[in-house]
Order: sequence, then C-alpha cells, then structure tokens
Amino acid sequence: MTRCRLCGSAALESVVDLGATPPCESFLAADQLDQPEPAYPLHLRVCTECWLAQIPPLITPEETFTQYAYFSSYSTSWVEHARSFVAGAVERLGLGPDAFAVEVASNDGYLLRHMVDRGIRCLGIEPSVNVGAAAREAGVPTLTEFLGPEVAAAVRAEHGPADLVVANNVYAHIPDVVGFTQGLRALVADDGWVSIEVQHLLTLIEENQYDTIYHEHFQYYTVASAIRALASGGLALVDVELLPTHGGSIRLWARPAEAAGEPSQRVSDVLAREKAAGLQELSGYTEFSARVAKVRRDLLRFLIEAADQGRTVVGYGAPGKGNTLLNHCGIRPDLLPYTVDRNPYKHGRFTPGTRIPILSPEQIGIDKPDYVLVLPWNLRAELVEQLSFVHSWGGRLVFPIPELSIVEPPAVEPPVMKEVTA
Repeated sequence: MTRCRLCGSAALESVVDLGATPPCESFLAADQLDQPEPAYPLHLRVCTECWLAQIPPLITPEETFTQYAYFSSYSTSWVEHARSFVAGAVERLGLGPDAFAVEVASNDGYLLRHMVDRGIRCLGIEPSVNVGAAAREAGVPTLTEFLGPEVAAAVRAEHGPADLVVANNVYAHIPDVVGFTQGLRALVADDGWVSIEVQHLLTLIEENQYDTIYHEHFQYYTVASAIRALASGGLALVDVELLPTHGGSIRLWARPAEAAGEPSQRVSDVLAREKAAGLQELSGYTEFSARVAKVRRDLLRFLIEAADQGRTVVGYGAPGKGNTLLNHCGIRPDLLPYTVDRNPYKHGRFTPGTRIPILSPEQIGIDKPDYVLVLPWNLRAELVEQLSFVHSWGGRLVFPIPELSIVEPPAVEPPVMKEVTA
C-alpha cells in the first residue's frame, strides 16, 4: 500500500503488523486440508493526513462475500440489537406504511424482518448468494448485488428514493470507500437519512481489540475520519451514538449535505474524546503493537501451562476475529483440539490457517473440558449465560481480549442442549 484510499496521501505509518494470515472466513472442508492455502499480509497503517486506518486491499469483496459463512441470526443478542434499532428508527424518523427502507449488506434478513413485521416497504442489498437466499426464504425482499453508484441508481429508479438507508457492519468491508458512499447517497432521498454502524477505532485501540483486524475490514474509523469519508459521497454527519456492540461501535446518522444542518453536540463530544486519546496524531498509535504482543504471550503461556498440567481447553465460536487471534498466536490443535459453533454451516470444517476442527456445541457437554476459550469475546454477557452449564463440572471460561481473564460461570441448572445450539 502506497497511498491512502480515502484522501490519496502517501503519508501512511505502521500501527501493527500481524504477519500473514488466510482470509478469516475461508473455512476449510476436510478434502482441502492437503491443499495449499493462500495467506496475505495483515498490516494496519494509518494515514497521517485524514487519519483513516487501513490495510491493503489484497483480497476482493467478491472473493469473500459471494458465498459467506456468517449468518447474523445465529447471535441472539445481535437479533435483539436489530429489533431495538428498528423500533428506535421508526420512532425517530416517523416511518409509516408509506416509507421505504433499504439495508445494504442485509445478510440473512435479521434486521429487515422487523421492518416487514411493521408493514414497512423494504429491500435488502446483499452480495452473498447463500445468505441472501436465506433472507428471501424468511420473507425479506433481497437483491443479490454489491453496492455501487450504478446499482444504487438502478434500485432508486425501480423502487424510488429511500427514507432510510441502513449500512451496519459493512462500511469497513469495502475497499472503494468513495464509490460505496456515493452509492449510499444515490439510494437515499434528498431529505432522507443514512444510518451506519461500524467499529470505533477509539475502542479498538483502547481495549486492545486487535483480533478485529482482518482482511474483510479494509479500514477502521474514528468519527473524524468517518466525516471525511461521508463527505466524499455528498453526505454529512448529523449525529453519533456510542454503542457497546463489537466491543465498541459508532452509529453514524448522516443526511445529504444540503439537508444536514449543524451536527449535534454528541458529534463534538466524541471528536474531543478522540483528540484527547491522541488519534489525530501519531502518538496515539505507537504503543498499540506492544500491547498486542502481550496478548499473544499471555494466551500462549496459559495454553502451554494447561497442556503441561493435563488440563483440557476447547474453543467456543469460530468468528472471523477468532481466526486473526489463532493465526497471530500460532495456535494449533495440539493446544486447542477443537472449537464449536452454533452455525451448522461451519460444522465439519476447519479454521483457516490453524486447521482446528469446528464441531457442534453439544461436544462441550460431552467432553466436559476444564476450560472453554471464548473467541467471540464481544458477546461476553450473552455467552457467560449461555455457557453457564460449564459450571456443573467445574469448568471455567477464558476470555483473551482485552487481556486474558478466566471466569467461573454462574451456577445454574444445565440447560436443554437444543437451547444452547439453536
């Protein structure tokens, strides 16, 4: 990478170099284990002109998202988050039966199904064939496309302008920031609203969340850099909310620049926090790499000592972030014999790079391991409750981020296993 993808500057400085890893969602089938597996550098840099943090676009969205392993509906808390968002957006914007809402990267319809339930006309734009098909089966109208200005113009011509455009957990996933933002502007009505949720670089740095750096995420936003990105497509930031999702996210409320007006006080407050954290100067990034290295050392030390003591450790979850962690730490089946996941799509497959088998969650109850390493740490509250049955045999939960912590789950009656794996 020689130039910033947002402002074109050559002033890019290293933040953290995680070596080379395979794409985090490229789970392997058994017949692929003896085949070569491509790996790509994973090196985060920051532009000292516009302060957009970014990695080189070494893989294309088409390689990752045409068939996708992540189905949003398998996270109970994420479905509830979407329901709450829809309820709030309907009230905030006064959306009624005549409104039209579009979600970009709508996945399996986890959010728009709440619009359908309210009788609001809606459309999902989802590039992944398999998850888009699941959305249509659930009754959510879904177009299988990648968003760009041309696709947006075609949607607008067919369906009319959208009162609300939602782009949750996608603004980091597109290498063409300007073209994608222009697509959002083409979709939304001249007096409409765009709502974007994206991980906040402030919490990524402060909370050591380096495992959320992977090839699907081409860039990482502060509110300051998001303002620059939105402006590139003719949108202006009006309001911002700080969210706990994904370890700390921002919800950006934007409008066409000509209708935006002055931004809220919350925008000024978050900009001030970012400045105080040093994220508009290089000093705010310099210690991150050392803290990342400590996570690796602590986790490896724990796993090696557990193995030496004859203790069993298995994984819970097979999220993309987990694969960054496993590959950076060099964890193989000798230290983590398997992980489990609620998504049946992943069962019988293997984690990219580290080749750890992915099994059904029932396996934990069968094997009764001493420790369960929780890879989707961002769902900590949900999973401490969901995995409370581990207490029945004295097992404990291990969270690697932001620092290694070992948690004894609450003592409750073991749940019916189908509730654990639904």
